[in-house]
Amino acid sequence: MSLIFKRKSVRKFKDEKVPDELIENLLKAGMQAPSSCNSQPWEFIVVSKKEDKEAISKMHRFAKPAAGASHLIVTLGNLNQAKVIRMIEQDLGACNENILLQATHEGLGAVWLGFHPIEDRTLKLKEYLQIPDYCIPFSVICVGWPERQGEVNLRYDKSKVHFDRF
Repeated sequence: MSLIFKRKSVRKFKDEKVPDELIENLLKAGMQAPSSCNSQPWEFIVVSKKEDKEAISKMHRFAKPAAGASHLIVTLGNLNQAKVIRMIEQDLGACNENILLQATHEGLGAVWLGFHPIEDRTLKLKEYLQIPDYCIPFSVICVGWPERQGEVNLRYDKSKVHFDRF
């Protein structure tokens, strides 16, 4: 459980490439996530070209960290693969969290940029990366070596815990 308490969103990265085998480890972790009916409805686009990261960083006001990341992992929901389409957001949420936790384990920094369900964001990403209609652009995860190490704020709040009834 200590890994969970070390994870934090990192938005500034060193100008240093992350090795391909570490990116592959992140993808393996993402694919290990639970999914509805074990459908594993995910696809990924790994983005490493500077001009592509720059373009994605301008797709919405909170996407700026994409420009400085070593890699971007675009997570997609494959509607043809999903057995229960209405669960695809939960499936991809679990997938994304696995990627973030693996990044922490590898000593990397990462941040999850939300694209879905905001239509103008997903349409820009879909067009730019030539994503087929049967895939939903869910998120962009920025990955890189963190510029600095900072403290993690613990978020446990006992007042939000209820037993048996609200």
